[in-house]
Amino acid sequence: MTNGQTEKVVERRTGTQTMIDKLLAERKEVLALYWHVAGLEPLTPETPFGDHLQEFCEVLVDYIAFGHFEVYDRIGSGKERREAVVSLAEKIYPNILDTTDVAVSFNDKYDETDHKLHLEDLPKDLSQMGEVLATRIELEDQLIEVMLQR
Repeated sequence: MTNGQTEKVVERRTGTQTMIDKLLAERKEVLALYWHVAGLEPLTPETPFGDHLQEFCEVLVDYIAFGHFEVYDRIGSGKERREAVVSLAEKIYPNILDTTDVAVSFNDKYDETDHKLHLEDLPKDLSQMGEVLATRIELEDQLIEVMLQR
């Protein structure tokens, strides 16, 4: 391998690590907000959660979008050359899409910027969102592990 090739490999790996670090930071933020909102029970009209729920929705969408537009777009566009990463991504991507659909639906329902909130389903929806986040994290961790292999 020439010096120029080595530099490109190091640059790609640094880019991968930076991308993973950002994904993990987004994940940490979404989980912290999730646990905060989920801990605001009992959910009554008097419970002061509106700003927290709105912030959770915003961060959730950012986290989901980062996964798709940074991580999976990189793989899907052919920028990822490692076969193990591509193969695993192809295998788990349909399940990642399922988690995305649930997260987007949650956001559409509870993002109060364009409609009044109806909270009767929020405890059930938060529980489902927690399960979806756990599934997504498990899938992402599988991909991160393969991406970090040298």
